[in-house]
Amino acid sequence: MRKSWWKILTVIILLYVGSYGFLVKVPSLDGRLQQSIRNTFFHVPMWIAMTVILSISVVYAVKYLRSQNPKDDIFSLEFARTGLVFSFLGLFTGMIWAKYQWGAAWSDDPKQLGTAISILIYCAYFVLRGSINNIDQRGKIGAVYNIFAFCMLFPTLYILPRMTESLHPGGLGSEGNPGLNPNDTSQSLKLVMYPAFIGWTLLGVWIATLRVRYKLLLEKKLA
Repeated sequence: MRKSWWKILTVIILLYVGSYGFLVKVPSLDGRLQQSIRNTFFHVPMWIAMTVILSISVVYAVKYLRSQNPKDDIFSLEFARTGLVFSFLGLFTGMIWAKYQWGAAWSDDPKQLGTAISILIYCAYFVLRGSINNIDQRGKIGAVYNIFAFCMLFPTLYILPRMTESLHPGGLGSEGNPGLNPNDTSQSLKLVMYPAFIGWTLLGVWIATLRVRYKLLLEKKLA
């Protein structure tokens, strides 16, 4: 029970987000966003969760390069896999939002293009691992590529899109493109948004750890 407290917390938070998130009063923004701003409780937390999960993955990649412990490689692999799933969820929820807000699900927005590039980079990570038969080489080369892929997240998602005009909130050319415009939020929204960051991130960690446990049991069975 003591080891499961954070899982119980995850369920409670997501139930809160999934219920109160559709009831909380949203700010009036002169026709902008309107009720679609509730997607903030889903779209933005997906990226927060993805970043945290991929950060954990790259930490284990570095640990594997130092220790050569196969368990570290499994952790790195499964957290990267889960992070990629959340990147797709972030992209899809963003496309749904864009369809209602901008009139099209895909508009070649710099943030969308950066997301597509990042996803392709991480997809290549799994293709690379699958093409290497030697277990040791697979772990080492995969770990190095994982570090590279993680470093590429920042220019593609957080730096380059902010240096050009964007449909995302605050897209004002070189003046920046923040992921969340403070003028579009309110205190009531933050009461749901911040717990959503925590809840979705914990869910991602939960999924990744289940994948790790499954992979360890499978390795043990095949040994």
